[in-house]
Amino acid sequence: MKKHKIIFWVATTFIILWEGVIPLSTLLFAPEQSTVGTRPLGYPDYFAYALIICKVLGVIAIGYRKTPRKLQEWAYAGLTFNLIFAFISHACVDKNIGFMLLPLVVLAILAVSYVYNNKIRTNG
Repeated sequence: MKKHKIIFWVATTFIILWEGVIPLSTLLFAPEQSTVGTRPLGYPDYFAYALIICKVLGVIAIGYRKTPRKLQEWAYAGLTFNLIFAFISHACVDKNIGFMLLPLVVLAILAVSYVYNNKIRTNG
């Protein structure tokens, strides 16, 4: 059980940092950089801001252990859709293999967090 919690928290901490803290920090401390990832893909600037807010809310929902299970499920689903569509956007627009693989790697880590979250909730 302790091993499951360690794996969950390592994966979840990475997701919290990558999907929550870094985008929020960019928005707060370097707002001119907030649209660097979405503008070249053809998305309007407001999309980047909405995406940052949704990511932050999602990582809060998965990181806070007392979040209701259904809400956590929705948060995992939202982050999953975000990463899948990031992959599709890069595959269709810039075709840069590095930009295409990064969301898939983060998605794999998110999947580890999800699986071990369910193991912890089921067993303890």
